[in-house]
Amino acid sequence: QEPEVEKHEEIKPFSTMSPISAAFIALIGIFLFYQIGGALLTIAIFGLNFEKANVNAIRLLTMGGQILLMLLPTLVLAKYVYRDNISIILRMRFPSFKEIGAFVLGLILLTPLLQNFLYIQNFLLQRLAAFSPFVKSIMNSLDQLDTIIEKTYGNLLTSHSVFESSFIIFVVAVVPALCEETFFRGFVQKSFEQRLKPIWSILITGIFFGLYHFNPYGLIALIALGVYFGYAAYASNSIFVPMTLHFFNNFIAVLAFLILGKEELINTTATKNDDVFPQLISLIIFSILFFSFITYVKNNYHKLLPKHSEEL
Repeated sequence: QEPEVEKHEEIKPFSTMSPISAAFIALIGIFLFYQIGGALLTIAIFGLNFEKANVNAIRLLTMGGQILLMLLPTLVLAKYVYRDNISIILRMRFPSFKEIGAFVLGLILLTPLLQNFLYIQNFLLQRLAAFSPFVKSIMNSLDQLDTIIEKTYGNLLTSHSVFESSFIIFVVAVVPALCEETFFRGFVQKSFEQRLKPIWSILITGIFFGLYHFNPYGLIALIALGVYFGYAAYASNSIFVPMTLHFFNNFIAVLAFLILGKEELINTTATKNDDVFPQLISLIIFSILFFSFITYVKNNYHKLLPKHSEEL
């Protein structure tokens, strides 16, 4: 059920570029700008030995890279393709607190579901690797990449003061929520929605969202998270809802690291624990709760809207 505040009308591009082409050009172009260009810029500034680099300088470069190499190109491309409809394509509608609260509740249900999935996934990978040398060799390579990612995040998130913790939260939770959601759930997904069914627009955008994060063990979980953010964006027709969810997800992960000293944002280490049954039961329970929640939201979204919107 679509929100009754704004219908998902077709937006005619002002340029000769089709919305699908615009979405893929953005995905490829910003990947080259942000991932490849950003990596080369980082190497040019700090060299190959990141461990000796000033951690605050790396944080500033990370933040600046997202703003200059992701957010800014997104806004420029949106202005070029859609001109005066930029606020519509980026879903600049302020949602109600009920809308935000409902989707945050969904995220609270989804998070343990994904953690259980990761546990079971990695348990099965360990078992498969024990019987297949080919799978074991692939996992060894993935473990090395995972260790690098884990170490990088560990350095970025290590704090020695309240001020530093606040800066870390801004860099890791606030900036990505603004930049990535404007790019993925704003420009890219909304462009896909002009020509594709919502489910395909959400799924394709979610897949690219997962791939952009270069997290091999957490790929499926990240795609699922991206799909949920995409559904929230479509259902509310507001970019501020997935921004809030993205911030909340990253904020809780950073807070867990700062308080508990966890080694990574998402627990992706393949487990060697033989007792997987409780995780399977928990996965089933949270899956039922989450999909019941999605069904309820879909059928009762009008109750989350402000009263004046329901009267329109």
